[in-house]
Amino acid sequence: MAPIPGSGLAKGLAVTLRTMTKKTVTEQYPDAQPELPPRTRGVIGLFEENCTVCMLCARECPDWCIYIDSHKETVPAATPGGRDRSRNVLDRFAIDFSLCMYCGICIEVCPFDALFWSPEFEYAETDIRDLTHERDRLRDWMWTVPAPPALDPGAEEPKELAAARKTADKLAAQQESAQQGPAQQELTQQESTAAPEHPKPEEEGLE
Repeated sequence: MAPIPGSGLAKGLAVTLRTMTKKTVTEQYPDAQPELPPRTRGVIGLFEENCTVCMLCARECPDWCIYIDSHKETVPAATPGGRDRSRNVLDRFAIDFSLCMYCGICIEVCPFDALFWSPEFEYAETDIRDLTHERDRLRDWMWTVPAPPALDPGAEEPKELAAARKTADKLAAQQESAQQGPAQQELTQQESTAAPEHPKPEEEGLE
């Protein structure tokens, strides 16, 4: 069935009339800050203590906007006769946000939870070179990272928490049994000394 001539125009005018009757709402930014969703991709924060310089984030970045420099240090053996170990020490961690497309791949592939999304977005610069944030500035963004959302009431407890609680309960039971041991021994000794001595049946017959 061929469409009626002018039906598209009528539908467009109907949408226009519906929107004309609605009240417009304008957010007075920057006087009023917008209410952003908790998973807003604003800027990336670096938790430097968790970074092991594995280079996964830099290798997986499709824009090649992550720059990492490091060096190796020798860690002496903890026990006599042991082998010395080597570890990577982070020298530089920078992200060029003029190239970043906010895909979040670097945060997803990080195996040690060293990168986090922050909802902050007010870091525009007049010089494009200032959009390269070094590790000190990336560390400061961590203060703006929101807390993780709570689990659903019906969700299963994380395995890490379950294992930690099981270990804590086991240690508490061991400490309680260790404290009750001497007290139980003293109670047994007191009962044995306070109990009256009954004569044996053979001795009663002799009397």
